[in-house]
Amino acid sequence: MTQDTSHKTDAIIIGAGPVGLFAVFELGLLDMKAHLVDILDKPGGQCAELYPEKPIYDIPAYPVITGQELTDRLMEQIEPFGPVFHLQQMAESLEKMDNGHWKLTTDDKITIEAPVIIIAAGGGSFMPKKPNIKNLEEFEGTSVFYSVKQMEKFRGKNLLIAGGGDSALDWTLNLQPLAQSLSLVHRRDEFRAAPDSVNKMRGLVEDRKMDLHVGDIKELHGENGKLSRVVVQKRGEEPYAVECDTLLAFYGLTMKLGPIANFGLNLHENLIPVDTEKFETSEAGIFAIGDINHYPGKLKLILSGFHEAALMAQQAFRYVHPDKKLRFQYTTSSTDLQNKLGVNDKDEAA
Repeated sequence: MTQDTSHKTDAIIIGAGPVGLFAVFELGLLDMKAHLVDILDKPGGQCAELYPEKPIYDIPAYPVITGQELTDRLMEQIEPFGPVFHLQQMAESLEKMDNGHWKLTTDDKITIEAPVIIIAAGGGSFMPKKPNIKNLEEFEGTSVFYSVKQMEKFRGKNLLIAGGGDSALDWTLNLQPLAQSLSLVHRRDEFRAAPDSVNKMRGLVEDRKMDLHVGDIKELHGENGKLSRVVVQKRGEEPYAVECDTLLAFYGLTMKLGPIANFGLNLHENLIPVDTEKFETSEAGIFAIGDINHYPGKLKLILSGFHEAALMAQQAFRYVHPDKKLRFQYTTSSTDLQNKLGVNDKDEAA
């Protein structure tokens, strides 16, 4: 993820799932560079985050492929075009500039300017599920967090991690060496994470390098947004306090349209209507592809999103390169396209 706060590019893609990744390829063939914004910490969308090992049977040329394998192949395919990823960030606002371009601002205050916006956000943004604790908001952003953007921020903390999946266990193992103290709390003594991670966590508990609490978080205590202790209770037992100054909560993710709903686009049941020629929205220069869009006959399939990305790129070219003539070419026969993909270089090296 880049550290610069201001960027200019040809196209901004909101969503780095399979359809957003393939859009990079289609744009790249037509000499358009792309920046991608995604709230997750890695590319791949649902395929990589929720179903990395789930088999997919309807990707052309692949009788079966997992979500992670599909993501890996797409990342390999778009590598020649040098996409820039802004991960663990949400597209917070969008405004039209005097020069006709769009300026997108993320929740990390990164700004990106481009003539074209492509919304490929699936069913919306992945949002963290939050525990039902009455004063939770008082501590959010100061002592309570739902993701890790910089590990160093947790150095020396008295850290409590909540959750029983891969994210909770992975960050338990990664942050334990940095934290002053670390505890893991989960509602039961069984975990949905990789067995190796669970075994390593239990080894740390056995060596008294961290604590494990079986139960639910009931209360948060502290002042001025600074956490001091968390009350944990196991069913049928008395509640007790766990001393901590930071809580990392990993209760899973849910899908919401999020700030995209405030972009001024026409919406249909939380989906974005588009035409079937260009997959453009009600705003010129803003496109929607994949599960986020709506049109008569829409099928929510990855392969449909790939088709939409190809047609979208044809119209995007006209906004990005208004003075150039669009020439349709096949990758099988075009030396120009093969050079962009580095195919000829590979052949010579072989």
